[in-house]
Amino acid sequence: MDTIGYLGGTLLWQPARFAWVQARCCAFSCALLGGLALSVLLPPLPVARYDLLLVYGMLLTGAGFALGWETPREVAVVAVCHVLGLVFELVKVRTGSWSYPEPALTKVAGVPLYGGFMYAAVGSYVCRSWRLLDLALTGYRARVTAVVSGGLYLNFLTRHWLPDLRWPLGAVLLAATAGVRVHFTVGGRRHRMPLALSFVLIGFFLWLAENIATYFGAWRYPYQLHGWEPVSASKWISWALLISVTFVVCRACRPARPGDPAAVHPRVPVPEVPAREPESGTRTPTGTRTPTRTGTGTGTGQVRGRAAGGRRPDSKA
Repeated sequence: MDTIGYLGGTLLWQPARFAWVQARCCAFSCALLGGLALSVLLPPLPVARYDLLLVYGMLLTGAGFALGWETPREVAVVAVCHVLGLVFELVKVRTGSWSYPEPALTKVAGVPLYGGFMYAAVGSYVCRSWRLLDLALTGYRARVTAVVSGGLYLNFLTRHWLPDLRWPLGAVLLAATAGVRVHFTVGGRRHRMPLALSFVLIGFFLWLAENIATYFGAWRYPYQLHGWEPVSASKWISWALLISVTFVVCRACRPARPGDPAAVHPRVPVPEVPAREPESGTRTPTGTRTPTRTGTGTGTGQVRGRAAGGRRPDSKA
C-alpha cells in the first residue's frame, strides 16, 4: 500500500510540478500576450496600438533582465531571435502571407517593429527552459541539426519563388534528431524524452498562442480580415519545424559546463596512476625481502639480491 501511495503521489505531483515550471518558462510569453489582450481594451489614444506594443515589449525585456528572468547571454539570444523574426516578417508580409492592418509610426515595409517580439518570446521560453529544467542532450548532432534548421528557415522564406521543400527537409530533420534525447529535471527527478517529440509539443502550443494573438489582432491572415477564424492546423507543422531554428541558436549560445552530455557518447576521463618504484627492503609476493642498492651497472637501483628459488633475477634457466 505504501508503494501504491508513493506512485500515486508521484504521478499526481510530477505533472503539476512540470506545469508550474513550464509556466515560469513562459513568463515573458504570457506577459506579452497579456499586454496584447489588454491593449484591445484601451480607449482611443493619440499613439498607435502597435507603437505602444513596441514600447511595452522593450520595457518587458528590460524588466525581465532586472528581475532575473534572463541572463545577459540569454538577452543576446532573445535579440538574435528578434532579428530573425523581423526578417521573416518582412518577407512574409511582402508576399501576402499575413498582414498588420492597423497604422503605426514604427512600421517598416508594412511590418511593425514589435512583431519581432513574438519570436523573441519563443527564444525566451527555450532559454528559460534550458536553465530552469536543467536541460541536457545525448546523441545530439550539432552540425547536422544546424544545417537542416538553417535550410528550413531559408525554405520558408524562398518557397514563394522556389519549390517548397518543407516535407523533405522535415524528414531529414527527423533523421538528424533520431535517437537524440532531452534530459530535464522536475522536482529533483531526472526525466528524458525524444528531441523530435519536444519539437512537436512546442509547435502545438505555439499554434495555440498564434490563435490567441490573431484573435486580439496582433496580425491577420487573409482569411481573417473579415472576421476571426482559427489558424489553420498546418501552422502547427510549420512551428514544429521552425522551432528547430530557435533551439539551435539557444544551444549554440549555451556556456559549456563540465559533464554536459551534449556530445555523442561522451567519454569519462580515467585518471592515470603513476607506477611506484619498489622501496628499499620491500617484500616480494613470496615474502622474501629484496634488498636494492644504487651503483654502476645497467641502470640505477639495479636489483642485486637473489629471488625466491635461489636464482638471480637475470640468470638463465
